[in-house]
Amino acid sequence: LKPGERTLIVDDVLATGGTLAAARELVERLDAVLVGASVLIELPALGGRSRWSGEAPVHSLLRY
Repeated sequence: LKPGERTLIVDDVLATGGTLAAARELVERLDAVLVGASVLIELPALGGRSRWSGEAPVHSLLRY
């Protein structure tokens, strides 16, 4: 990623939020612009969305 490049994080599952948090940190370290995250499945009972901060939205297709 290049500084200022718009970036969308895509993952298969949002469970505890660790993968999205790590991906977000990498994007920020590279000075790219995070526009959001998209996941196929979210497991809300595990509370992973609470580890996502800031204005960039998180979208999930399915919630179980």
